[in-house]
Amino acid sequence: MDDSSIGNAEKAAGITIILLMVLGGTQVFLGEHVAQSVALTANGIDCIGDGFVSFVVWAGLKFFRRSPDSKFHYGYYKFENLASVVAAIVMFVLAGYIVYRAYNQFVSPEPLHAPMIGAVVALLAAFMAWGIGIHKYIKGRKLHLKSLELDAFNTIKDGTASFLAVIALILSSRGYIVADAVVGFIIAAIIVSIGITTIKEASFVLLDACDHECFFKSAQIRRIAESIPVVKSAQVVRLRQTGPVIQGELEIGLGKEMSIKEAHEIREEVLHKIKEKFPDIERLTIIPVPFEDPQ
Repeated sequence: MDDSSIGNAEKAAGITIILLMVLGGTQVFLGEHVAQSVALTANGIDCIGDGFVSFVVWAGLKFFRRSPDSKFHYGYYKFENLASVVAAIVMFVLAGYIVYRAYNQFVSPEPLHAPMIGAVVALLAAFMAWGIGIHKYIKGRKLHLKSLELDAFNTIKDGTASFLAVIALILSSRGYIVADAVVGFIIAAIIVSIGITTIKEASFVLLDACDHECFFKSAQIRRIAESIPVVKSAQVVRLRQTGPVIQGELEIGLGKEMSIKEAHEIREEVLHKIKEKFPDIERLTIIPVPFEDPQ
């Protein structure tokens, strides 16, 4: 994965920080001092929190680009997953605060003031967040960056929350004040659901768990190795996801009469074919072993 691609992803996260902070601050001000809307305030706080999430992702990408050293022999790839976990925890804290504010509005509803002004700002925030979120999601999928995909979902979620705030403000202006609190609860539920999914996926990676995609790749790697005539067998395929790349081990059975030089050439051929099929495999240790005929 080239530095320019990571640099573009890092830049996208950086731009989102500034944008979400500005939009969030504006909505909090309008929600607290103009419209008196819990939904608008909650969405503004959510925006600011999402800006912090983007900051965490940006910091993770900074670590991600570091080269392996004497302390981190396999590089800093997992900092990207750690950043995802931290970001999800922040999302949980924000959801708790939003639930608290929504509950107060639900049990003691207060009328809104100038709700349409807040609705216009929230609608603008929704369109901007959706556009940036989709762009980051495409980047994250292309680069296999889970933290950037989280950041993208978080930004898209923020756009959806902003649109829900628009609905709440319009309904409140029509006399349905309770809609303000209901939307607050919905926004909190969306945040929690995304956070749970994020922690689950990042935890699997940090614990070197092998999911169904990893199992599929293991079987494919074995078949690719065995497609080379001189390779008698291929087994003990161990793979692990490390950030956006995959690392692993593979044993190939070769004839006992084969020289070290020949075994090395076969190993390079197997490695080339596997990386050609799966470019996200960064490091695959291939161990030639003497083939033992089971018969």
